[in-house]
Amino acid sequence: MNKSNRRKFLGTAAVLSVGTVASAMPITSMSKHYPVVHHVFFWLKNPGSKEDRDQLVAGVKTLSKIPTIRELHVGIVANTEKRDVVDHSWGVSELMFFSDLAGQEAYQTHPIHLEFIKNHSHLWEKVIVYDIAEA
Repeated sequence: MNKSNRRKFLGTAAVLSVGTVASAMPITSMSKHYPVVHHVFFWLKNPGSKEDRDQLVAGVKTLSKIPTIRELHVGIVANTEKRDVVDHSWGVSELMFFSDLAGQEAYQTHPIHLEFIKNHSHLWEKVIVYDIAEA
């Protein structure tokens, strides 16, 4: 094989390899279009209690059954470096994605959400909500 043909072959093989790898990668919420985000931070009444934290995490995960929630991510504080701009004071976070404001509004009064509040509100002392619309 001469140098020109070899370069063309290697170039084509590289492009095909990249396309194959890219098509095999999982699709994440970043590639989906959910213009309404509901981000909630919970401060636990007993911040040192892993049992309370785990109970709240399990409760938040039940919210995924609400039909208007397109995606739900539940998290706890990451053990990242301590910096003035990083808030490590909360205990549990829920990050929800909705297709529209009507879906977020339906979530607020959905029986599963109301049941969650009834059964788990004794675990937190403070809640802060950030509702975000696409700019």
